[in-house]
Amino acid sequence: MTDGEPSGTGGPDRIRSIAVHRDDVGTALEATLRSDREVVLRVTPPFSGRMRARLHSLGAGEGEADAEKGKGSDDDPSPIHVDPRDLVSDVPPYPEVDETAAEAPETDLETRRKQHTEAVESWREAVRESVVDRVELAAGGDNGEEKTVEVDVSALG
Repeated sequence: MTDGEPSGTGGPDRIRSIAVHRDDVGTALEATLRSDREVVLRVTPPFSGRMRARLHSLGAGEGEADAEKGKGSDDDPSPIHVDPRDLVSDVPPYPEVDETAAEAPETDLETRRKQHTEAVESWREAVRESVVDRVELAAGGDNGEEKTVEVDVSALG
């Protein structure tokens, strides 16, 4: 274990900060908003004071299975899934094709495609610049009770 703590105290409540890559936050948010998939940033055990959250796509039922696996146990804790919406302050609306086309209805198709591409890139940049400084993580408590811990967020990239 790190940070001078004895073994057996590596539960999620031990985390003080997570590092996330700005592009991973944007990719996870865009995939979640634009598809039926749930894409998260995942923090995996063994937990320490500083952790890295990486891009992860949840399969069908995976969220419930992880929540039950190891619940309330520091010996075999579950990974923590961080919703990308929790990592962005004031999530901007995603630019839809119809919306960008409506802004310039008399332009040719190629110009509208270019305008939509620029709108999406502008959205991605806004998301990358809006990563929060702190976030609450769900941390299984004693006796299966749910609790949260607030941690610092270090945005990379």
